[in-house]
Amino acid sequence: MKLQAFPYPLSRIGIIGGGQLGKMTAQIAKRMGFYVTVLDPVPKCPAEHIADAQIVGSLYDPAKLRALAQVSDVITFDVEHIDTQTLKQLHEEGTRIFPSPYLLETIQDKLKQKQVLIQHHVPVANYQRVDALTPDILATLPLPIVQKARTGGYDGKGVVVLKSMADSDKILPTPSLLEEYIDFEKELAVMVARTQHGEIACYPVVEMVFDAQTNICDIVAAPANVSPEIAQKTQQVAIQAVEALDGVGIFGVEMFLTRTGEVLVNEIAPRPHNSGHYTIEACTTCQFEQLIRIISDLPLGESRLLTPVVMANLLGEQGYTGKPVIEGLAETLAIPGLTFHLYGKEITQPSRKMGHITVVDSDLNHALAKIHQAKTMLKIKGERVL
Repeated sequence: MKLQAFPYPLSRIGIIGGGQLGKMTAQIAKRMGFYVTVLDPVPKCPAEHIADAQIVGSLYDPAKLRALAQVSDVITFDVEHIDTQTLKQLHEEGTRIFPSPYLLETIQDKLKQKQVLIQHHVPVANYQRVDALTPDILATLPLPIVQKARTGGYDGKGVVVLKSMADSDKILPTPSLLEEYIDFEKELAVMVARTQHGEIACYPVVEMVFDAQTNICDIVAAPANVSPEIAQKTQQVAIQAVEALDGVGIFGVEMFLTRTGEVLVNEIAPRPHNSGHYTIEACTTCQFEQLIRIISDLPLGESRLLTPVVMANLLGEQGYTGKPVIEGLAETLAIPGLTFHLYGKEITQPSRKMGHITVVDSDLNHALAKIHQAKTMLKIKGERVL
C-alpha cells in the first residue's frame, strides 16, 4: 500500500474570528503543521498570538473575507455573526468553507433553525413566532415564557424569561421566538463531529450549570449524572439534529432533560463550543483537533472520555475593567488535576469570558469540589474600578 504524502505546511487554514475559540483552534492547527490566518477586527485578538498571520477587519466586510479566502485552502469560523452572503458567493466560486455558509445562515436565525429541526422530527420545545412582542400580547400568553431574539443572541444576550407582567420592561424589541418555558431537570450538551463523508464521532453527554444572573454557562461536568438510557437517547437526539442540518464540522448541541425524561434540543452552535472545552484535557481527541481533521478531510479522531472532568468559565469580575489582574493563580494551580487557560484578551469587563479552568479526577464529585474551591480563590479583576 502506497502511503499518502503531505507537504509542509499541510495546508492553509483561514479562521473567521480570532477570539478564544479561534485561538484554541489555531493552537491545535499549528501543533499539527498547518499555516493559519485569522480575520478579526481587533488587532491583537487572542488568536493573533498563535496564528501565522492576521487580517484586521470586520467579519461583515466582503473585501476582508475575500482576502482571507485568497490566502486559505479551507475556511472555518469561531462565531456565527458573519456576512453569510459573501461566504455563499465564495462557496459558489469554489472556496471550501466548513460548516457550509448555507447551514450558518440557518443557524443565525433561530426561527429557521427551529423549522429545520421540526421538519426532521428533532424534538424541541413548543414555540411561536412574534415580530413585535408588546405588553398587551404578553398578557394573553401563559407565563412564564421564554423570549429569544431571532438573530444576534450570544453568551446569554438575546434571551429573557418573562415570568409575569411585571417583567414587561424586559421585553426584547426585536423579531423573536416565544418558547414554552421548560421546567427541566438538567441542561445537557453533546459535541458532535461530522465529516464531509457523513462519518460521525459523538462525544459524551455533559451537564451544564448556568449562572442565574448572567445566563452564561458556569460549570460543565463530564460525564453527566444521567442513566445510560438517557445518555444514549441524548446522543441520538444530538446526532439527529446535526444530520438534519447536514452539518460538516464540530457542533455543540444544547438540550433540556425534562422531568418526564424527554430530551429537547435548545440550540445548536456550528463551531467549537464552551461545553466542549473539557475535551482538551479529558478526551483522546479534543474538539479543536476534530474540527481541523474534518475541514482538512483527515480521519476522525477518537472521542472517548479518558477521565471524569469538570470545567468552569472564568468571567471578568463585576465592578472592574481595563488590563486584567489575576488573583489567586498560584493557590489555584496547587490544586491537583487543575489546568488553567487564559484567553489573552487585553481588556477585562464584567462577565466577559476571560479564560477557563478544568479539573480531572478519577471521582467526578472530587473534581466538582476542587472546581468550587478554585472558584473561591481565582478572580480576574481589572486595573480600573468601575
